[in-house]
Amino acid sequence: MTHLTQPLKLAAAVALALSTLAPLAQAEEKKPDDEVTFNASLASTYRYRGIGQTREKPALQGGADYVNNPTGFYLGTWLSTIKWIKDAGGDSNVEWDVYGGKRGELAKDITYDVGFLSYIYASNGLKPSANTTEIYGQVGFGPAYLKYSNSTTNLFGFANSKNSGYLDVGANLDVAEGLQLNLHAGRQTVKNNGAFSYNDYKVGLTKDLGFASLSGAIIGTDTDAYTGPGGKNLGKTTLVVILTKTF
Repeated sequence: MTHLTQPLKLAAAVALALSTLAPLAQAEEKKPDDEVTFNASLASTYRYRGIGQTREKPALQGGADYVNNPTGFYLGTWLSTIKWIKDAGGDSNVEWDVYGGKRGELAKDITYDVGFLSYIYASNGLKPSANTTEIYGQVGFGPAYLKYSNSTTNLFGFANSKNSGYLDVGANLDVAEGLQLNLHAGRQTVKNNGAFSYNDYKVGLTKDLGFASLSGAIIGTDTDAYTGPGGKNLGKTTLVVILTKTF
């Protein structure tokens, strides 16, 4: 039996070592309870819900996010350069977003996300003010999602537009290693301002470059009610390219 004893002892030692290392590996993969990330982007232009925010000129963007992983509660902020406030007769060059909420899992591959989002245009001077707050709810089904946002204030300066809504349907599908297909369709309803209600869409790709991500998308709407200087249609179909670094 001696010739079997040593191999058995060696196998037992290896098994014990692996069982000791496994919890350590799992511990390393586990996310911290409190996590903070930052992001910075350079966009060829800034489109929001299909409408141009920068006269089709480039935009600088960036933000920060905090999440408590055990509970799913999160807070964040994001900023972008803009031009539409000045085009509308106001005085602001920056959009500042503040948001928070809770996300989690309802069942396997079924997720939820509920929260609020405030769009702040400091000293914008528009009447009604362009400052807007929305509450939202989202249900995810694997890579697909359905989201609805409702404004608790006037919507982006439209008079008597409280309780306007935005329906967002989309999917982010992995099509290759580090490559994702982004699909979206939306419906913006502007209460008591029906001429400014419209549909929008996006078809794009996002590539993980390792050091950053690069996205390109065709974005458009079915409206010509939103115009910039010279009557330029801000909802016209266009290509948007964004380089984003998260750290």
